[in-house]
Amino acid sequence: MKKLLQIKNSFSQLIAAPSISALEADQDMSNKAVIELLHTWFSDLGMQCQSVPVANTRNKHNLVASFGQGKGGLLLAGHTDTVPFDEGRWSQDPFLLTEKDNRWYGLGTCDMKGFFALVLAALQELPMDKFKRPLHILASADEETTMNGAKAFAAAKSIAPDYAIIGEPTSLKPVYMHKGHFTQGIRVTGRSGHSSDPAKGLNAIEVMHKVTGQLLKLKQHLADNYREEAFSVPYPTMNFGHIHGGDAANRICGCCDLHIDLRPIPSLPLADLELLVANYLAPICSEYPGAIQVAPLYPGSEPFADNKDGSWTKLVAELSDSQPEVVNYATEAPYISQLGCQTLVLGPGSIEQAHQPDEYLDLSYIARTKDLLKNLIYHACIK
Repeated sequence: MKKLLQIKNSFSQLIAAPSISALEADQDMSNKAVIELLHTWFSDLGMQCQSVPVANTRNKHNLVASFGQGKGGLLLAGHTDTVPFDEGRWSQDPFLLTEKDNRWYGLGTCDMKGFFALVLAALQELPMDKFKRPLHILASADEETTMNGAKAFAAAKSIAPDYAIIGEPTSLKPVYMHKGHFTQGIRVTGRSGHSSDPAKGLNAIEVMHKVTGQLLKLKQHLADNYREEAFSVPYPTMNFGHIHGGDAANRICGCCDLHIDLRPIPSLPLADLELLVANYLAPICSEYPGAIQVAPLYPGSEPFADNKDGSWTKLVAELSDSQPEVVNYATEAPYISQLGCQTLVLGPGSIEQAHQPDEYLDLSYIARTKDLLKNLIYHACIK
């Protein structure tokens, strides 16, 4: 009971430190308070901690905590930020940890500040003086928006672990592969005018009709030529999510916007996907010079794949008593894996609770996660 109260206290402090990430400046928050908490906790365990400012953010930092020197060992990674919350849809204060029905409610309990509290609890029960290989902890910034924290950490290559666990909520099941996420905004700028004389204008809706025709050809090309049968939808998808153009029936439409969402599989990097979009739209761009603009709506996330039959995957599957899985949501895994480590996504809680009002972590995950983390650290750093 005392251990559980200590863990609850750690959760409470993390949840009480708002760290919302948003592309809009008026909602975006620094993660400084969370970083300072983690810096104190892991320093008290004897870990070497470094807070690193992240470029192209609004006062955001990564924290890297390390115990031991050299290459190898284990990286436990997670993000310090949360999504914004829906005011009025929460049954309680999102920044106050609330226990009810064997659940801990609060923004970040599941996705995913609570993971750090459980890492702390696991380390407090391990003989750290017996470590033979290093342990690293990454607490990253802005995963929910740009992933700039993980990207900067990967680019710095300050550590070289053998293995990595990213503690996103997977119901403690190891995830070895996921799709990416890429959005683009396409704007057609025409020439407005009176509908009685169409030749004096350029109707942006009519041009967008040609654009969508080319995109539908690309959609079919992706389905025909890129496959990964492990996914429930085994090909890259394209969705037309938003379209708007024109302002009156008797006016030639001068501007039309389309937003598309694409979910690539691991054999299709974002740069290649972006090039495919450009190539398919090239004939329309040539027909209407300067009329079509294409740009990302926000930074994309690369797809990710590790080896399902790798030694780390097999060990984690055995210790978690769960078969490796694939998921459709994106994580920091493609960037963490750039360190050259065998990488899996595994953490407490269900993804169904993430980004939802009344986010919670079921208390059944507390002891199970702590014990699993102890086992993983033991095999990677002590055994």
